[in-house]
Amino acid sequence: MTVVDSSLSLSGLRIVITGASGGIGSEIARACAARGAELLLHYCTQRDQAERLVAELSSATHACQTIQADLSDPESVEDFVRAAWDWSPVIDGWVSNAGADVLTTSWAQAPFEEKLQRLWEVDVLGTIRVGKLVGSHMQRQAPGRVTPSILHVGWDQAFRGMTEEAGQLFGPTKAAVMAFSQHLAQHLAPAVRVNCVAAGWIRTKWGAESASEQWQRRAIAESLLQRWGTAEDVGQLAAFLLSPAAAFINAQMIEVNGGWRRAAD
Repeated sequence: MTVVDSSLSLSGLRIVITGASGGIGSEIARACAARGAELLLHYCTQRDQAERLVAELSSATHACQTIQADLSDPESVEDFVRAAWDWSPVIDGWVSNAGADVLTTSWAQAPFEEKLQRLWEVDVLGTIRVGKLVGSHMQRQAPGRVTPSILHVGWDQAFRGMTEEAGQLFGPTKAAVMAFSQHLAQHLAPAVRVNCVAAGWIRTKWGAESASEQWQRRAIAESLLQRWGTAEDVGQLAAFLLSPAAAFINAQMIEVNGGWRRAAD
């Protein structure tokens, strides 16, 4: 793409994206690569998808590579963050997007308690451990071209409440991520910016392949724009929040949902 406003460019910036092999993570990577960022793309188990993404983006950015880590494992988290700073002594942006898929994998058949435990270990504890380590490194690193920033991915209905098991799983876990984002922003200011994207009904694998007709109707009805959101919608906002154009945006939770409205269940 052609960048008209240079403040939107990510050229020369080094960005790490966790969960980059998934739907939202891959679109964040594409949006950042299109603006010239150099990328380190994390995956846990989906190595083939991550490597295909690197091959796809190689023409858009001259520095793009993968790294594996299990974010539910504290030792793996420490090794991951250390390796990221070996990759680059200055990291300008870090996107904590990784989350456990308990909807479309074998975890979908697991009991509620096991799903909740998995989300707690990956989405909550993993995100918090990563955020604390990354924030500490960013505070100590040499000054770069921009104020370094951390971006979390939450859920727009975490504090609203919804029916069905999914709400009881993702509501508490994503609310914890969003709360942590706010507190981390206070702790790291003014050296590091921290924001959170609260994604709404985004049509990733579950929405495209598994959601029932009832959920399809609900996703459209609960958006004022009357459509599913796309992973690209999230990616475009993420790239903006990482750019110099967002230099004064900090400690914010920004919803990507087309304008939420409560619809009849």
